[in-house]
Amino acid sequence: MNKKVEVQNLGFKDYKNVWDYQENLFKKTLDRKIKNRRESLDEETKNYLLFVEHPHVYTLGKSGNAENLLISEEELKQKNASFYKINRGGDITYHGPGQLVAYPILDLDNFFTDIHKYLRLLEEAVILTLKEYDIEAERSKGETGVWLDIGTPFARKICAMGVRASRWVTMHGLALNVNADLGYFDNIIPCGIQDKAVTSLNIELGKKEIPLNEVQEKLLKHFAALFGAELLLSE
Repeated sequence: MNKKVEVQNLGFKDYKNVWDYQENLFKKTLDRKIKNRRESLDEETKNYLLFVEHPHVYTLGKSGNAENLLISEEELKQKNASFYKINRGGDITYHGPGQLVAYPILDLDNFFTDIHKYLRLLEEAVILTLKEYDIEAERSKGETGVWLDIGTPFARKICAMGVRASRWVTMHGLALNVNADLGYFDNIIPCGIQDKAVTSLNIELGKKEIPLNEVQEKLLKHFAALFGAELLLSE
């Protein structure tokens, strides 16, 4: 089992370009697994973890409701925002500047074949990262992602998650609000959930800005420990 994970920092990139790049890596891994099975081979499959920051974009998961986008196509243009229907699970979410987005493209045969466990470990990596900032984050029963003050009138989501998996290969991932412009969430019903707000790390800490690379470093540390991964940092 190959537990090496190649970490790539993609910088500030258009959503569609990164989606296409994910699909390419995802397909290469699937093709290798299929070839291994058909030809009784044992060639190693690769694992990747992509970090990126996107321009303003709304994405709707395959099980989502388009009515959860509350603005028109013209209003999207006015806000310099894009909209895509995509092939991950979950409903609608927002990505934009100030958000740390992570896309693990893992062959779970290298780690464990359990999607529920995979999602819980991604959540745990975020929870442990936030704990380093003295923020007590938690899960909300039946709602994937990471939240604050669940069970109170002040419940708010700080990290959204949505994944796709085929033959135990994953893509898409998580979006942690670090310095996000929360006004863009007013244009959607986030994740299709009407009764909970959203928040961002800088707001919770009462600071103007938190360095994204600082948060990424902490998240990587916890991801590696939880998955037993060996990180390979790309230039």
